[in-house]
Amino acid sequence: MEVGVTDLETSREAESCEPVMSVILATPDCYETIRKTIRHLRTQTVKHQLEIIIVAPSASSLHPNESELREFCRVRVVEVGRVTSIGSANAKGIRQASAPIVALAEDHAFPAPGWAEALIAAHRHPWAAVGAVIRNPNDPENVIAWADFLIGFGEYLAPGESGVVERLPGNNSSYKRAVLLEYGPYLETMMETESLIHKDLREKGYQVYLESAAQVSHLNFELVSSFLSVKYLSGRIFGAARARGWSLFYRLLFACGTPLIPFVRYRRLKKHWNSLRQSRRLPWGVMPMAWCGLLVSATGEMIGCCFGAGRAVEKRAKFEFHRILHLAKTRKPRRVEV
Repeated sequence: MEVGVTDLETSREAESCEPVMSVILATPDCYETIRKTIRHLRTQTVKHQLEIIIVAPSASSLHPNESELREFCRVRVVEVGRVTSIGSANAKGIRQASAPIVALAEDHAFPAPGWAEALIAAHRHPWAAVGAVIRNPNDPENVIAWADFLIGFGEYLAPGESGVVERLPGNNSSYKRAVLLEYGPYLETMMETESLIHKDLREKGYQVYLESAAQVSHLNFELVSSFLSVKYLSGRIFGAARARGWSLFYRLLFACGTPLIPFVRYRRLKKHWNSLRQSRRLPWGVMPMAWCGLLVSATGEMIGCCFGAGRAVEKRAKFEFHRILHLAKTRKPRRVEV
C-alpha cells in the first residue's frame, strides 16, 4: 500500500508553529490503543513543540479524539495499511516527520512530564541518538516482568546516570532525523534491530547518549508464554540482521559460538540485578527466569543466523501492541506511575 498522510486539525495557536521534535506512535487498529500514551504526551512540559505522528492502517479507521490532540504543535496520521512490523511502521513515520528530532513511543510505554524537554535539550549537543532511562511499572511481585525488564532495559534502569553509552533502549529512544534518513531504503530493516543502528552509528564516528532526566515507564510481559515467544522471535530477527552479508562459513562459525552468548549476557544482568537489590525488595526466581529467556533468545539468534528471520518480524509485531493481553490475569493492571 502506498503511504498516505492526513493532517489533523490542531489549535489556532499551533497552526503556525514549527515542531522541534516529532513523536512516532504506531497503532495496528484505532486511536483507543494509543490513548493512554497520548494522555502522557499531553502532560509534557513542551507539548506545544511536539509533532505527533500516528502510524495507522488508515485515517478513516483511526477514530481519533481530536479534542485530546489540540494542544500539540501538529498531528499527522500516516496511513500504511496493515501493520505487520513495528520497525517498518516507525520508519514510515520517521520519513513523514517534519521536525529535526524524532522520538519513538509505544502504546505500553509512558513518558514522564519532563521526557520531551530533556530529550530536546540533550539533542542540542552533537549526539546522534538520545535515550531515556526506564522504570518498571508492573506488579512488583511478578517474576516474569522483572526478568523481561532486566533483559530488555537493565542497563537503562532509572534513575541512572547520564552519559555516552554503547546502545540505547529500543523503541524508546530519539534520533536526529537526518542521521536516520542516511540509511535510505534500509531504514525499515535497521529499525527492527536498533542495537545494530547504535553500533553502526558508533562505527561511523557518532555518539549515543543516555539522558537520565528523560524517564519512561515501560510495561513488561507477565506471562511466561509471551515472554519466551518474544525472546525467541527477537533473537531470530537480531541473528538474521547481524549475519546479513556473511558467508556460509562465518554463519556456521557464529552459530557454533551462540551457546556462549547467554553466559556473557548473564554476567551483565547479574550486575544490574545486584544494583536493583540494593534499593528494593525483589521476588525470588527472577534470575532463573532471566536465564531461561537468555537461552531461548540465543536459540533464536542461532536459527536466524543460519536460516534468516523467516516470519519472525510479522509474528513479533502481534506482541508489540495491546500489552494488557500479556499481563497476569490474576491481578488487575497496576496503575502506572511516572
